[in-house]
Amino acid sequence: MEHKREFQGETAVNDGSTALTIISWLFGAVAFAIGIVNTFWGNDPGFGIFILLLSFFYFLPVNAILKKMTGFSIPRLGLFKILLALFIIWAAMGVGELFDKIELMVNSF
Repeated sequence: MEHKREFQGETAVNDGSTALTIISWLFGAVAFAIGIVNTFWGNDPGFGIFILLLSFFYFLPVNAILKKMTGFSIPRLGLFKILLALFIIWAAMGVGELFDKIELMVNSF
């Protein structure tokens, strides 16, 4: 005996938002890890904390929080997140010398 529920007038739509949310959370986790490494290993904990704070753009519903607190929201948030991701990667690899700090971290364990 199968129970089948049918909802009239509703159709399933895949707009890709689930995949984008997963990608956002994954990059947020990577940026968070980069921030942790830069905070505790190396010589610039301020830079690491800055990257940690930037990683929260990928975890939290930033537009909803900004709209509620300030009445302002970021237009084209997806484009902003992509540009921010490029900045984080550039800063971590070039300026932050991420690979050297990872080597320091591995050697300390």
